[in-house]
Amino acid sequence: MQKNVFQYLFIFAALIALYLAVSGSRKLQSREAEIDVLRQNVSKLEDSLKQSTLKIQDMQYFSLENNDDALAYTDHLNLENPSRYVADKLLETNETPGDNPLVPYEGMNGDFKLNKIKLLNHRWIIVDFSDGQYWGELLLNYEVQDDLSVDFTLMNHLLYTRSQ
Repeated sequence: MQKNVFQYLFIFAALIALYLAVSGSRKLQSREAEIDVLRQNVSKLEDSLKQSTLKIQDMQYFSLENNDDALAYTDHLNLENPSRYVADKLLETNETPGDNPLVPYEGMNGDFKLNKIKLLNHRWIIVDFSDGQYWGELLLNYEVQDDLSVDFTLMNHLLYTRSQ
């Protein structure tokens, strides 16, 4: 009788061990498949990140912040951030009542004000302006004087037509 109990316990333990081995093997295979999928996702994300980085570098090519030769023109002024300084001076022109004095159009749905500013180098700025419904762009020439005043000169402009 005692022999049968040990035999049944042995068979029962063997079945449990077999079940654990098979289920463990299946879990291992499923985890490995998940890891492969995640590795592929990481690879795709790394490629996407590299492409985005290249696009950002390409977009920053025409930018005062990344142009050491252009920044050298403002070194004698001891400005901490020349781009921010010039952009702030340009945005100050929005504070005048009515349309911005640099915009050669009259606002049709309000006053034309400057929105986005991109300093291309130590002389040129491209600016977006809008009155809330109509918009356009300006190409400005600027010069930072020794007394830290900034002179802006309109080089070219355009107003987009509104399609109904």
